Amino acid sequence: MLYSETPEIHMHTLKIGVLDVSNVEGYDFELFRRAALPRLHALAPLRYQLVDIPWKFHHPMWVQNAEIDVDYHIRRARVAPPGGRRELDQLIGEIAGTPLDRNHPLWEMYIAEGLADNRIAVIHKVHHVLADGMASANQLARAIQPHEPEIGGQLEQLSTDSKAPGYLLRAAGRDHLRQLRRLPGLMNETVTGVSRVRRKARERGPNPDIARNFAPPPSFLNHVVTPGRRFATAPLALSDVKETAKHLGVTLNDIVLATAAGALRRLALQYDKKADAPLIAGVPVSVNTSRERLVGNEFTYMTPSLPIHIEDPLERVKLTATSTAIAKENHNLLGPTLLPSWLTFLPPATTPRIFRMQARRVESAMVMNLTVSNVPGPRERGFVEGAVVDEIYSVGPIVAGSGMNITVWSYVDQLSISVLTDDRTLKDPHEATDALLTSFVEIRQAAGLSRDLTPVETAMPVAQAL
Repeated sequence: MLYSETPEIHMHTLKIGVLDVSNVEGYDFELFRRAALPRLHALAPLRYQLVDIPWKFHHPMWVQNAEIDVDYHIRRARVAPPGGRRELDQLIGEIAGTPLDRNHPLWEMYIAEGLADNRIAVIHKVHHVLADGMASANQLARAIQPHEPEIGGQLEQLSTDSKAPGYLLRAAGRDHLRQLRRLPGLMNETVTGVSRVRRKARERGPNPDIARNFAPPPSFLNHVVTPGRRFATAPLALSDVKETAKHLGVTLNDIVLATAAGALRRLALQYDKKADAPLIAGVPVSVNTSRERLVGNEFTYMTPSLPIHIEDPLERVKLTATSTAIAKENHNLLGPTLLPSWLTFLPPATTPRIFRMQARRVESAMVMNLTVSNVPGPRERGFVEGAVVDEIYSVGPIVAGSGMNITVWSYVDQLSISVLTDDRTLKDPHEATDALLTSFVEIRQAAGLSRDLTPVETAMPVAQAL
């Protein structure tokens, strides 16, 4: 996550909460900041600071700071008039387009005022090296719980006086020895896993409607990514999505991916003038779903095929469910922790330079066309000093060669859709959210369900593409 960050590729994630402050007497920025600080201070990972190992002898380590620099980390922002969803999404895109400063703990929080109907937005920007989707969901759930959490740590960390070069080099040396001991077993696991996947592929036989692994087709999504970012959101009623999945006998995740496939078909016909080949989605899969985990990246990817070449919505759902089942089976056969294990062997001295060169030269994706993520968020409605958390949105980074990330979060009774692009992929990022909502309605209509979606009463009005 650190090494793949370049001036064009920003490896932070965004968590956005929309809060109704109608019942907060005397609300202002300072009041909210005072209320938020003890909650944030109780989340130990937000006090972690990166420390480089001398001479790039090993990967960086963490130290834990005692305090949060409130003036640096908690910032005031303003949404442009008239303060609707489009204006908030535009502000979030601007915040997403700047990297985090590694001289501080790797997060920033913006309190965005100026929203209509007595609302504010809390925009939490956190580096992916600090927390993956599951860990950041757990952080958010604790931050918005009705009672202030107790201050404490989660993992044993280096003390602040452990930045001495000698200490860091000894710790790095010990870890190198541990890695060397693991290498023979890891090589054996790799050979075994690859053999299992190949054997199973031969048993399944060819399927021309499913994309081949590591062969994403050319697409409007794939190009040298620009530094600018654009953002769009839209809500769906979770009950509608669950009803559709149950009616069709597939999983909620299958519906999310099939909806994405239908939306990408619509966009491909507009931008590429064709949609004749399935795309490949990179879907993050957590390997540690503990509700107690607040830090770290414990996930890998599966790469299902997205059948954008299929016109019939129900056939798209069926083929999506098939390709997802195959991707999941391959993921388990290969070994869920295999890729993360190999990534620990990246050489710290040369890897960042390689990623920078790649980000400026990659004209098309090598593994996947885009990222599509589906993360379960908090199940209980959040409150902060009387303010009600009406909506939560989340999005991860876009990666080299791929100009779009679609992230879907569930929160209480809603499914929150977020789309992040660079400023080259689409004319308006709300084209993607429009296409996603249209695709979902098409699936419901084809399944014989009502095309009228259940309103999400607590959500801001939907913004449509210009």
